[in-house]
Amino acid sequence: MSYEQEVKEKAIRAREAARRLAYLSTEIKDRALLQMAESLIKNQQAILEANEKDVRSGKEMGLSKALLDRLLLTPQRIEDMAEGLRVVAALPDPVGEVESMWTRPNGLQIGRVRVPLGVIGIIYEARPNVTVDAAGLCLKAGNAVVLRGGSEAINSNKAIASVISAAAAEAGVPAGAIQLIENTDRAAVGALLKASGLLDVLIPRGGAGLIQRVVQEATVPVIETGVGNCHVYVDEDADPEMAVAIVINAKCQRPGVCNAVETLLVHQNVAGRLFPGLLEKLKEAGVQIRGCAKTRAYAPWVVPATEEDWATEYLDLILAVKVVENLEEAIEHIYRYGTKHSEAIVTQNYSRARQFLQQVDAAAVYVNASTRFTDGYQYGFGAEIGISTQKLHARGPMGLKELTTYKYIVFGDGQIRQ
Repeated sequence: MSYEQEVKEKAIRAREAARRLAYLSTEIKDRALLQMAESLIKNQQAILEANEKDVRSGKEMGLSKALLDRLLLTPQRIEDMAEGLRVVAALPDPVGEVESMWTRPNGLQIGRVRVPLGVIGIIYEARPNVTVDAAGLCLKAGNAVVLRGGSEAINSNKAIASVISAAAAEAGVPAGAIQLIENTDRAAVGALLKASGLLDVLIPRGGAGLIQRVVQEATVPVIETGVGNCHVYVDEDADPEMAVAIVINAKCQRPGVCNAVETLLVHQNVAGRLFPGLLEKLKEAGVQIRGCAKTRAYAPWVVPATEEDWATEYLDLILAVKVVENLEEAIEHIYRYGTKHSEAIVTQNYSRARQFLQQVDAAAVYVNASTRFTDGYQYGFGAEIGISTQKLHARGPMGLKELTTYKYIVFGDGQIRQ
């Protein structure tokens, strides 16, 4: 079938399933999540074989090491996906939660209750784990989901979606609740963007190009997940050993993800103590340093930084480094170049930590911790549907509650409005 037919038919199936999912019992949803987790482990060999095809193809296409790392599945990563589903199953069900209830002078009782969003479309790139995370979270929050992953992960996504959708249906979830768009034509994304009346919301997960296209072209409401041009600022009162550990972790643990640090800001009074050890360790880890003139005075081998470097999300082993005069200059730099994702300060000074927390506008702001913690699983959400950098509806890692909205329920006893 054509991509237009596939998108329409699968969105319709998802919409039909969403009607029943909205009031499906917590018991059935949790049972489905646990069976999905068990099925991932049971079928991991088939999933790994499918993933091997994608990785091999990715290497032939010349994908970067960071993108190949995002694409790669291992037995441990499959176990992590399964564990994420188990954690989601153990979390409280937000659907039906009465957030508040009050009585008006005329006797009307008014309450606000959590309800599912409906049908959620997820458009994402080379991360097959998103197939599991998105399906699990949407299901627990009572939503049907239409998934459209990147062509580079098509074999992995097909294998995973087949396994988890079958397990969910076996547990009692309505057929059609988990849909994967298998057509790899980029035009299929365009069809999803225009699926008003079938999808209730779209969530893009990927690079700046994908997110920008979705925001600009969609007629379906969009929750924007943002680019992560993240910063670590090392204050003059920082513990140097702590600073080194945080920077190395934030840059090197997984450089291809949105919460990895891209720019390091260092107070001029601590640069002399920090740079000799830190810059060499970064260099040994394979990180290319692009620094300002003051940084290069400490390490002439550093590549001169350009204006573009301060605004770039590298998603690679590249780090921009700038020496600043004070906290105010660091905050001003983050305001100018940051993407409101994750920002961190390393300091033992309480007042400057408080100032950083108050004045830095981002979805997540850290004191003495790596930006790599901006993650639904790390925050205790089980998994995440994405990390929102906007301020309407949801912000930061989006877990179960962010995949619901609310409705008002009103109890009367024959009241009429005068």
